[in-house]
Amino acid sequence: MPHRSTFLPRRAVLKSIAAGAAAVALPAWAAWPDKPIRIVVTFPAGGASDIVARVMAEQLARKLGQSVVVDNRPGAGGSVGGLVVHQAPADGYTLMLSNSTPVSIGPFALEKQPYDPVSGFTHVALIGSAPCVVMANPAAPIKTMPDLEAQARKTGRLDFGSGGPASIGHIYGELMKKAMGVNLVHIPYRGGAPMTTDLISGVIPVGIDVLTAFVPYFKSGQLVPLAVTSASRSPLVPDVPSVVEFGYRKLVLDNFFGLSGPANLPADVVTRLNAACNEILASADVRKRMLDLGITSNPASPAAFTSFVKDQVAALSPAVKGAGVKL
Repeated sequence: MPHRSTFLPRRAVLKSIAAGAAAVALPAWAAWPDKPIRIVVTFPAGGASDIVARVMAEQLARKLGQSVVVDNRPGAGGSVGGLVVHQAPADGYTLMLSNSTPVSIGPFALEKQPYDPVSGFTHVALIGSAPCVVMANPAAPIKTMPDLEAQARKTGRLDFGSGGPASIGHIYGELMKKAMGVNLVHIPYRGGAPMTTDLISGVIPVGIDVLTAFVPYFKSGQLVPLAVTSASRSPLVPDVPSVVEFGYRKLVLDNFFGLSGPANLPADVVTRLNAACNEILASADVRKRMLDLGITSNPASPAAFTSFVKDQVAALSPAVKGAGVKL
């Protein structure tokens, strides 16, 4: 008997293919993102991390075609917001504007460490780095770093403010205290904005925080910058010396900004987010906006960013413990 070929109608073929495709379970992240993304900031609104997060949220919303909202969750040296992200579902919809405080400092200042800052997150994209700045109220007899050291020796005590307990400004002050051998007393605030208010009004004589938000106050004469904490001067304030110029080589320290998510984010989400961030940071407009904030853009792969985090944790966590900082 001759062989007879059987041909199905085109509609039947398409129906069969669709049924087969439906039978294959697609991963939850296949359509990512199909709802708004949240970036948790571990400080109050108005500080350096908040400013950077809002720049990235605006740009990511355009790149990804979804709303990106900023959620400020301050407290416990950044660990409150860090824990929110650490415990969030690993689906790419909750991210953290990571920096030195919730990653390299805060967790080590708590009696019980709430998360591992390396393995407890997926470190997705490095945004950039910025130095801290040591600054003074204009009425204080402090115009340089040696002035600060001399005043602390003369009075036996010198108060300094920071953006909060176990913030990078706090830890930097503790490092200064040890390096100079003077009595610097930390006055904690709930963010850089309230610290700035008290510094300008003279409630405290000295403040330490990330450079980003303070340039307007230097230009207006409301605050006096003593030094930036990078190895060389910042292009944002080229007239302000580096701590190295005063001989404080052991006091070089930069804060970093990045995007991190819960541990075990899907690889495809990480790849897409990293590519989007790196494209954003390659934009001349965004690079200028970052430089205007005192931040040098440092795009990197997830692996390189994770390695960077490991190195900073190794450098700062002993300083936190050695200074006896407790939250």
